[in-house]
Amino acid sequence: MQVFVRDNNVDQALKVLKKKMQREGVFREMKRRKAYEKPSERKTREKAEAIRRARKSARKLAQREGLIPRPKGRDDARRPAARPRAF
Repeated sequence: MQVFVRDNNVDQALKVLKKKMQREGVFREMKRRKAYEKPSERKTREKAEAIRRARKSARKLAQREGLIPRPKGRDDARRPAARPRAF
């Protein structure tokens, strides 16, 4: 991972680095590896994560197809009108 420091602004570079690391999941991984995780706990966690991803994917698909309404949130004002996708 690489971050450029512009105009000797180290604080801004650190902010960008932290954001990149957060997006990549580095902090979550470090927290997870802090202590030993039993194989059975690991399987349980991974299965729960897979279920969470599948539910999120299904929810997003249903929202795109109009089966369920989109949540009213803070980013609705920034989101452009939905465009039809060509698959």
